[in-house]
Amino acid sequence: MDLERINFSRSNGLARIRFASEANGNAFDHRLCSEFVLVASEAVSDPSVKAVLIEARGKAFCVGGDLKDFLSHRERMHAYVLDLATHFHIAITQLRNGPAPLIIAVNGVAAGGGFSLVLNADMAIAKRSAKLVAAYSRSGLSPDGGGSWFLPRLVGLQKAFDIFATNPTLTAEQALQLGILSRVIDDADFDAEVEKLVQSILTSPPGALAALKKLLRASASANFEQQLVAEADAIAQSVSLPSTIAKLDQFVAERSGKRVISEKP
Repeated sequence: MDLERINFSRSNGLARIRFASEANGNAFDHRLCSEFVLVASEAVSDPSVKAVLIEARGKAFCVGGDLKDFLSHRERMHAYVLDLATHFHIAITQLRNGPAPLIIAVNGVAAGGGFSLVLNADMAIAKRSAKLVAAYSRSGLSPDGGGSWFLPRLVGLQKAFDIFATNPTLTAEQALQLGILSRVIDDADFDAEVEKLVQSILTSPPGALAALKKLLRASASANFEQQLVAEADAIAQSVSLPSTIAKLDQFVAERSGKRVISEKP
């Protein structure tokens, strides 16, 4: 499939997915969801990819479903929206289950499916001017994109119901306080800080972040004892990797060097 709504690239361990349908606010229609499935599959199946970044062109990150597109298929709207949501969910599941951590950079409004997509991130960062709104029930719709699964785990059941039922427009700072975002960055510094953050993540030894993502995701359904077993297995596997051994040797050598220097008269 030739990509029309998404720019996709892979370089130096980073898979970059950029929504590029800014004329309609990067709204989800069947074309965008189909392309999203394709690039998500490419990103998670490439063993050289250490992180996936989702960002957007234009003033909006994603305004959610394209309601005009929905209505243009009113004679078969049920089947059409079911197929669109299924494609959207395939992409989200691939990114969630893939080994590479998912970083989402929110440059503007994230509404509806865009809001739910942000909830799926391993790390979501936003411009200070960004706004987030569920927006579903405002149009008589219910959440998709995993929103009804992710949000209660981030903010609790009552607050999640409040957000989905009353559709408050959250500022980036409010979303940060709720745990929906991990960082808020001044608009003027946003692009540079996103790149700096991505590069710092890419310097991690291969497998370290994949193991971290797997452990944190598993913790949602594991009991404490199960999580301890998973942690023991993960750290035992990671410590035997050549890249980890090299890092440990470097760390010990640096600490030893500092100690020798401090012992000089």
